[in-house]
Amino acid sequence: MINKKLKQEYIFPYNSREEIIQNLKDAGCNEKIITCCLSCLDLQKKTELLKYLENHRKELLDKVHEGERQINSLDYLVFQIERHLF
Repeated sequence: MINKKLKQEYIFPYNSREEIIQNLKDAGCNEKIITCCLSCLDLQKKTELLKYLENHRKELLDKVHEGERQINSLDYLVFQIERHLF
């Protein structure tokens, strides 16, 4: 199923299914998400496809925000150490 040729009307700007799969992998999508997205493409379920992508985007953004909180905590610790120790 993964190697099926895409219908021309819904692959823009992609020339092949493999390009879409690579883009999803580059975006950090796991095999389950990739399979769901490809299924949505095959069934021309645009709304459902966009929902999967938006959910993945939200998960990635949550990870970024968590990392920012961790960096802020570390920066505060470094600040306190530089200010008060020795």
